[in-house]
Amino acid sequence: MLSNDALTDKVIAGERITGDEALLLYGWPLDELGALADQRRRQAKRLSYNNSGNEIVTYIVDRNINYTNVCNVYCKFCAFYRTEKDGDHYVISFEELDQKLDELSAAGGVQILMQGGHHPKLGFDWYIALLRHIREKYPHINIHGFSPPEFQHFAHVFGMPLREVIAEFKEAGLGSIPGGGGEILVDRVRKRISPLKCDSEQWLEVMQIAHELGLKSSATMMFGHVETIEERIEHLQRVREQQDRSGGFTAFICWTFQPENTVLKVKQKTGVAEYLRMQALARVFLDNIENIQSSWVTQGPNIGQVALKYGANDFGSVMMEENVVSSAGTTFRLNAPQIEALIRDAGYEPRRRNNWYQLLN
Repeated sequence: MLSNDALTDKVIAGERITGDEALLLYGWPLDELGALADQRRRQAKRLSYNNSGNEIVTYIVDRNINYTNVCNVYCKFCAFYRTEKDGDHYVISFEELDQKLDELSAAGGVQILMQGGHHPKLGFDWYIALLRHIREKYPHINIHGFSPPEFQHFAHVFGMPLREVIAEFKEAGLGSIPGGGGEILVDRVRKRISPLKCDSEQWLEVMQIAHELGLKSSATMMFGHVETIEERIEHLQRVREQQDRSGGFTAFICWTFQPENTVLKVKQKTGVAEYLRMQALARVFLDNIENIQSSWVTQGPNIGQVALKYGANDFGSVMMEENVVSSAGTTFRLNAPQIEALIRDAGYEPRRRNNWYQLLN
């Protein structure tokens, strides 16, 4: 095992660390780990500067659209899903969708993050019509949609090969895939919190195929429930190995489990320090993923700002609409001027981006 000084030198030199070294780093004082993450951020991100010499921090103007809340996998950590027997279940109409997209366009938005429950009755033709409708009527909006568990669900319900489903969705207008449903990519954990959802290999299979087909995606981690620290590191290891194989992850986002209104209970809600620790560790460990998003949606705007000193280079999304996390009791909201003010107050230059981290202004 390396000494602390040798491990510091290894990180600063930009070398890849092992899982055992990550476990050692996890126990370091938070300020020291944060400083290493900030160093790694500078190495990983091709930094841009404004005329005053300030580094750029990016964000995107988009909107979450949950096309249905009907779901038959009943995840214990989710307060959003409904069954068809519930009075408040829904499937979005194209008219409702157009209203949301008109509002997004008026706000200068460039993307929707579209996810839903695992609806057992929506067919292939419904999804293809949905994608084509958005592409034809709103060609300026990127469709960042359908998580890996949804794609595994689609392949089963449609009776189609997974690769064919993803290829057909791309042809109809899908632009990129969010990393939802990752939770912890360790099957012991997944069997406890979401036993009917796809396993870790199936989650990674979707990403492999999507990347092969030219679709970029994000990777995520939801922690602070039944997993161990070692299993968090195993999750990071699997994400890093997948990126080595297929190279299609544009960003990594981690957040803490929000236990309010959910079946899954924890003795104590995961705190801010633990969030910052895991984000910093992720930045150091994920040496092949350039962008790390801060998670102000779950942690609040001020901690989202602090996270920029713990390895994050992106402030995520304006997120005009969010229904899943807020169903569990978290209701933070920010508009573009507020995000830009937070970035400036932290000493950075705010810049809008698209899904591929190209600057728009």
